[in-house]
Amino acid sequence: MENISLQSSPTTPYFPEVNFNADQGICDLKGESYMEETYKFYLPLINWLKDYTKNIKRKLEVNIKLIYLNTSSTKCVLDILELLKDYEDQGGEVKVNWYYDKSDPDMIDEVEDFEAESGMKIELKEFEQ
Repeated sequence: MENISLQSSPTTPYFPEVNFNADQGICDLKGESYMEETYKFYLPLINWLKDYTKNIKRKLEVNIKLIYLNTSSTKCVLDILELLKDYEDQGGEVKVNWYYDKSDPDMIDEVEDFEAESGMKIELKEFEQ
């Protein structure tokens, strides 16, 4: 299974940085997510996770460090969390860490909403300065 690595750049600041590593079972999303045609961006990530949970079936750690999400990105992240919850319900081991800036209490509320909607346990962690 191939890894996914997408770096953000000054010309695409609205695309998050992505590093999905099949060998380590670690998936990182970092930055901001407010691109147009959001689902086109997230669909390969969702498909990668579907393949991983179907074929690799090992522990998976997801680290989310998104400082801003638009509405369509929120829906895609929720789709990812629901997929992870399904994997966990089928016996898969999943850990989701959401890193947030302590000066942004709205993000804490949003993560709690994600947790309630998806049923997936999310560990909140402060960004280290």
